[in-house]
Amino acid sequence: MTEGVALFGATGSIGESTLSVIAAHPERFHLEVVSAHRSIDKLIGIIERFAPKHVILTDQSKADEFMEKLPKHFNGSLAFGEHSLTEAASATDVDVVMAAIVGGAGLVSTYAAVSKGKRVCLANKEALVMGGDLMMAEAQKQGAVLLPIDSEHNAMFQCLPESYVVGQPIAGLKQLVLTCSGGPFREWTPEAMSQATPEQAVAHPNWSMGQKISVDSATLMNKGLELIEATYLFGVSEQAIEVVIHPESTVHSLVEFVDGSMLAQLGSPDMRIPIAHALGFPERLDLNVERLSLTKLANLHFEAVNHQAFPALALARQASADGGDRPIILNAANEIAVQAFLKERIRFTEITELVSDCLNQIDRQPISSIEDVLSVDTMSRQIADQWILERA
Repeated sequence: MTEGVALFGATGSIGESTLSVIAAHPERFHLEVVSAHRSIDKLIGIIERFAPKHVILTDQSKADEFMEKLPKHFNGSLAFGEHSLTEAASATDVDVVMAAIVGGAGLVSTYAAVSKGKRVCLANKEALVMGGDLMMAEAQKQGAVLLPIDSEHNAMFQCLPESYVVGQPIAGLKQLVLTCSGGPFREWTPEAMSQATPEQAVAHPNWSMGQKISVDSATLMNKGLELIEATYLFGVSEQAIEVVIHPESTVHSLVEFVDGSMLAQLGSPDMRIPIAHALGFPERLDLNVERLSLTKLANLHFEAVNHQAFPALALARQASADGGDRPIILNAANEIAVQAFLKERIRFTEITELVSDCLNQIDRQPISSIEDVLSVDTMSRQIADQWILERA
């Protein structure tokens, strides 16, 4: 009996890596549910190859085009619109949910999976950044199992005992150490970064990723979002998390204990590794990936973050410390800013400037439900859009 996987966000980089792992282990997994937003041709290819039982296209405006291209032999169910994700997340034939939708768009479906007590492989860091308190409380209430997919958080998880439960305090912990490649602009001056193009920003030196996360890696906002995510996953405050630059992206993160011991997880920069770890947990799945050769690792470098050149990390750390609606605003403003930069409407250095202004401008709002989260998210996006219009 194979495990049914619901893959939300199948056409992105995480989705493609997940499909690779599923294809490598047909004895263990089958694709039960697959979703895409508007990448119709990629979705058709997935249907042809994996024959999922349920297919969701969240962009309803593409429904007619999709129906024209749908293979005639497909006999599964079809659904359109984002609301279909929440229904699919609770399907009885779904054993594990891969939450790989990029950005705040993945919040509601991830929460729905958690509320049904599913095993959730969390590749959507924004879901925890926006609704971490609610998500973790619901997971504990419903008995849902959260497994981190981000390479850094998965690395930390691998350094902990197999019995460790995500969200609980870590016995004997001194601090968590998040590593960061530094992105393509690691050695650039702020003046040079102000002239950076989208093409330069998405050219990550080590990882193959989508445009949004690549820009986040260039600003170091990605590391800031990961810091916030780590506070929820591992039950620590932001003060217990150190971020260091590690250009080689070989040591994916470290865990330091009170006795002076430090455990690290090393591996090739290949997202199939953390994906396979989470899907197979607690078992290890055989993978045909590039193996590390310790004798060929000439040098591993670590250095401090230049906070003056990369202010996004400090913004995220402060948002985490302040809590409440601050991480929601941070994430929403950043998503709008990144899209504006990719469309060449603002400069690269204006991304964090916009985020900072939104955080300063918006009064604190109480957060007690997912609806509250979505309300603050919408308001923050509107204010960020207005900021861009005023700069145009």
